[in-house]
Amino acid sequence: MSRLRPVLALSAVLFALVACTPDKAESSENLPPGDTLVKDSAAAMREIKTTQFLIEADGEIAGLSLRRAEGTLTKEGSAKGTAQVEQSGTPVELEFVIVGDKIHLKGPTGGYQTLPLTLASSVYDPSAILDPDRGIAKVLGSATGATTEASEPVDGKDAWRIAATTTGADLAGLIPGMTNNIPAELWIADADRRLLKATFTLSGGTVTVTFKEFDAPVTISAP
Repeated sequence: MSRLRPVLALSAVLFALVACTPDKAESSENLPPGDTLVKDSAAAMREIKTTQFLIEADGEIAGLSLRRAEGTLTKEGSAKGTAQVEQSGTPVELEFVIVGDKIHLKGPTGGYQTLPLTLASSVYDPSAILDPDRGIAKVLGSATGATTEASEPVDGKDAWRIAATTTGADLAGLIPGMTNNIPAELWIADADRRLLKATFTLSGGTVTVTFKEFDAPVTISAP
């Protein structure tokens, strides 16, 4: 009998663990619909006036020279921050300021150079990100197959993680040169449906975009 006691005890523990494990089908039924969350997020992001952003590329993505960018931008298209782009296999750090149809760029040496914004659009143009017709709201608005996967916080904010498919043509406002359908993971805030984070899976790597400090007062002027 003494030999049976450890076995019986282990069986009791295993039974308790199984009994306490939530049923996956039941838990998935309790998640909010992904298509509704994404639709609500598209509407919420159309109303954003300012935000801080971070874009990070991981891996070797063909046709994408942008490696990292962060800064502040406005719905009107003004922006300021820093970017790292790859030129001939070498990363180059840049400071940028966008006001109107001009971009002011400063490299590792020297002062700012002023160029037409159209020249920067093929490499990186953050002025499009909050544009309702070119930016993140358009990406969300055209996303398909949205499925809520889990509740997962971002920077301490309650959020829903959603798998969806986006289109390269609409994503071009955030990541230039993209084509075809692109799988995405979206983290949408539970409280106000704003997009907190998105990861896009591309050939050769991923690009992650994060947003925070929505609608904070911002003043951006030419250097």
